[in-house]
Amino acid sequence: MLTIYHNPRCSKSRQTLALIEAANAEVEIVEYLKNPPSVETLANLLALLDVEPRAMMRTKEDEYKQQNLADKNISTAELLAAMAATPKLIERPIVVSGEMACIGRPPENVLALLK
Repeated sequence: MLTIYHNPRCSKSRQTLALIEAANAEVEIVEYLKNPPSVETLANLLALLDVEPRAMMRTKEDEYKQQNLADKNISTAELLAAMAATPKLIERPIVVSGEMACIGRPPENVLALLK
């Protein structure tokens, strides 16, 4: 089963979900703006994605600038806490399948999880 951290207002998130549904894959939809993931969940996602924390953040959001999150001295723990407190900062969508995950930008990234 796949899990998608989804924002229904985001076209890329909708396109990624459509690809999953077209493949008839079983999917759990987590609307992360309504149900923000915990710091622990975000840390697990970060490990599955195997990226730096800012790669799973929306760095162009006003909240990113307002919280001075571009500062290179900010720790991973602080970045994860910022995402948990301000879920709008989380890049979307994130799709998880078992021990693998990807960011659906572009949406076709999810195809690797559907094999």
